[in-house]
Amino acid sequence: MNGSIRKRSDKSWELTIDLGRDADGKRLRKFVSVKGTKTQAQQTLREILTSHDKGIPLVIEKITVQEWLVRWMAEYVTPNARQKTRERYQGIIDRHIIPAIGHVVLPKLTPSDVQMMEAGLTDGGMAPKGVELVHTVISGAYKYALRMEAVWRNPAKAVTPPKVIRREVEPPEIAKVNQILALAEQEEHALFPALHLIAYTGLRRGEALGLRHQDINLEAGTISVVQSIGRSLKHGIVVEPTKTNAGRRAVDLDEGTVAVLRSHIGRQLLRRMELEGSYQDNGLLFPGPLGDPLNPMTLTRVYQSYAKRLGLERARLHDLRHFHASVMLQNGASLLLVSRRLGHASVATTGDVYGHLMPGAQKEAANAFAKAMEQG
Repeated sequence: MNGSIRKRSDKSWELTIDLGRDADGKRLRKFVSVKGTKTQAQQTLREILTSHDKGIPLVIEKITVQEWLVRWMAEYVTPNARQKTRERYQGIIDRHIIPAIGHVVLPKLTPSDVQMMEAGLTDGGMAPKGVELVHTVISGAYKYALRMEAVWRNPAKAVTPPKVIRREVEPPEIAKVNQILALAEQEEHALFPALHLIAYTGLRRGEALGLRHQDINLEAGTISVVQSIGRSLKHGIVVEPTKTNAGRRAVDLDEGTVAVLRSHIGRQLLRRMELEGSYQDNGLLFPGPLGDPLNPMTLTRVYQSYAKRLGLERARLHDLRHFHASVMLQNGASLLLVSRRLGHASVATTGDVYGHLMPGAQKEAANAFAKAMEQG
């Protein structure tokens, strides 16, 4: 298949793609308008010709970006993403993407359009992390469009969103965590066992609250993480599968944590007997007062209240997860072991987040390599 470029006006070009002839011998052509430099027009022509060679059709439905986003959310995001992610994506689409580019016909969106939209969001005060998420949504929608053969390119791929400066994780000190746990235990707070479990296993908040009695084997000293509890703006408290496939995992417990959970289960049984018919038994290890799923923010506020009493003003419950990982790494655990224990999707993720907590690891590796070379 051949193509040509014709200049229409300043920074406006018309691409002509020769599609051969039909059954009657009539010449078939496709015309595409491109705005930008000649180099950009030539790049677009090459992309179209390459896509055609791969079997992607050029005659496509006149669907707008807004209409495609509705389809992408329904066909791809909703079946595959968690409720919180779905709501976050929908909010970004409604507030930022549709007002800016929703009217554009899907295949006619250019990298320049995406660049201008993201620059406008930055100028309007949106943080780089927010702009990066907007970029992720647009790119994801066009990736799906490529798979469905609705477009021949992903315009977001040619655009680099603002650089996000990610802060290094700064876990709390062991002494502070011990003080928080000791205070919660001393006051016999009902959620002390949940705080202890997160600190000693690195579970995510929702994973801890999603644990059921059937997921716990205290004889073997293990727990099975298979579901998570979260909050939804539309549906309230929701129970969902783990965040990733890697999140579905078995986690070993130390003897002290087993003892804490044994005691907790005993007290929970007594409470259930006291409440009789008022207690709704959902089989959860850390339920609300009447057995229903606990609002995750309740556990967060409990941790923050204890941390604040000990002088930690900006404490987050998620810090306990970072704390667990940092203590393991600083005491010789491998990145692979920590990654599996935390349920990360890959070891690379663990290294990116916690690599700075292993300052001596590279020196030790270098010395070990040199020693091996000397010994032949």
